[in-house]
Amino acid sequence: MSVLFRTLPRPLMGLSALALLAACEAPLDYDLRGQIGAFNTTEAAQSARTAARPKPDERGVISYPNYQVAVAKRGDTVATLSDRVGLPVGEVARFNGLQPTDGLREGEVLALPRRVTEPVGQGNNVDIASLAGSAIDQAPDTTPVQTTALEPAKPAASPAPKPAAPEPVRHKVERGETAYTISRLYQVPVKALGEWNGLGPDFTIREGQYLLIPVKDQPAPKSAAKPAAATTTTAAVSAPGAGSATPTPPSATKPLPEEKVPAAKPAEPDVSVGQPTASSNARLGFPVKGKIVRPYSKGKNDGIDIAGAPGSAVSAAEAGTVAAITADADQVPIVVIRHADNLLTVYANVDGIEVNKGDTVSRGQKIARLRGGDNAYVHFEVRKGFDSFDPEPYLK
Repeated sequence: MSVLFRTLPRPLMGLSALALLAACEAPLDYDLRGQIGAFNTTEAAQSARTAARPKPDERGVISYPNYQVAVAKRGDTVATLSDRVGLPVGEVARFNGLQPTDGLREGEVLALPRRVTEPVGQGNNVDIASLAGSAIDQAPDTTPVQTTALEPAKPAASPAPKPAAPEPVRHKVERGETAYTISRLYQVPVKALGEWNGLGPDFTIREGQYLLIPVKDQPAPKSAAKPAAATTTTAAVSAPGAGSATPTPPSATKPLPEEKVPAAKPAEPDVSVGQPTASSNARLGFPVKGKIVRPYSKGKNDGIDIAGAPGSAVSAAEAGTVAAITADADQVPIVVIRHADNLLTVYANVDGIEVNKGDTVSRGQKIARLRGGDNAYVHFEVRKGFDSFDPEPYLK
């Protein structure tokens, strides 16, 4: 018994292939890994809704709390983009795996190797280093501090500012990855990945390239009356790709256990005003065990000065991320920590810093120590953007 196999004429075969491609609603995925059996995230990646990429400033710079990127303009090369943002072209080229003379597509995104100056008043962007550098200017001189009686602090009446937009994950492309595998990894549409990063129509990416993962367009979670102690404004990420973490599938997500902060030992009775208490209801904790020796005065002293024993631990007032470590004109260190709701705390006139920029810290974690002699005090500020607020209501 013989079986006769018939094949379609070549023109008909070509029309069939075109009809098959036309039936696809999404861009054709040339990378078919993960499509056969096992856990497949293709459908989730195609159906996810994402927000629009933030608009850059006039230089093409988009600033986030922990990094910055630059968006190329028409006719840009790596050299012209670097000149516009004010960074050495060789440094920008090496960081992005490019050559200085390489041409860029309009809208293509390059990661900046270090932070450039941010325009004042641009959204929620704040030049943390400049803010911290001016913090110590309002601190007292090096003469011995004197204890003064303070009036009870009044609650802050100003409304909380609008929270900053979420910071997207920055993914560094590893060898063998494609735009399709990365879009499935983070469960975002490959089209949105291309729009956010200025990719070409073929979605070509290169090893070592930094990609912004589109932020999913979901309503912000309702904030509780008191923020959780472990809340930070950004998520720490690592692999796959340097600086990025593999997202956990939604089905495997479990709520984090509530962090329990052990109650501090009650302080010895002291009639002096400004002695820290062990109350756990305060929005912020005292950064050092001591007494307030200089009160807040808007425009004159944008924080409070808390004196303590020389060498005493200076602790984070709340959980957050170290946004900047800098120094004043006398090279005295300053630490800035970013917390939830775009709240910043500044710790000036400290010594022996034990954290690095980008570190995640918990409430009460030691970050530095007091200086010696008459300089044994910390200048402590609470800020939202460039506005300073009296820290005392936050400590009660």
